Amino acid sequence: MAAAGSSMLYSLLLFVATLSLQEMFRAKLASSELFTILGGFTSSLIFLTLLTFIGNYQETSGGKTGWGAVIVAELVALIAAGTVHRVCITTCFLFSAGLLYEVNKLSAATDSKAKRY
Repeated sequence: MAAAGSSMLYSLLLFVATLSLQEMFRAKLASSELFTILGGFTSSLIFLTLLTFIGNYQETSGGKTGWGAVIVAELVALIAAGTVHRVCITTCFLFSAGLLYEVNKLSAATDSKAKRY
């Protein structure tokens, strides 16, 4: 398992790279229906990497991660999706909800495994 500091750095780098590439290919992502859905998916990846960054930052600073981190990460991802196309906002929200469900499930499984040992 990666340390919180290195995971924070990698998630920040992935956040910046994903956001930059999405903004560079904004016109292409808005050109068709399929690319619009892809734009929403890339925005949900922005949500995931930013959520990882915020969670690791709060863990290293001694705070506790809660719903505030989820809301901030989702708002940033939705704003980034809105710069591409209006439909990207909806698909980003749906993909982000699915990713959040899977992250929560993974976190619960990891937490219960850590409490057993």
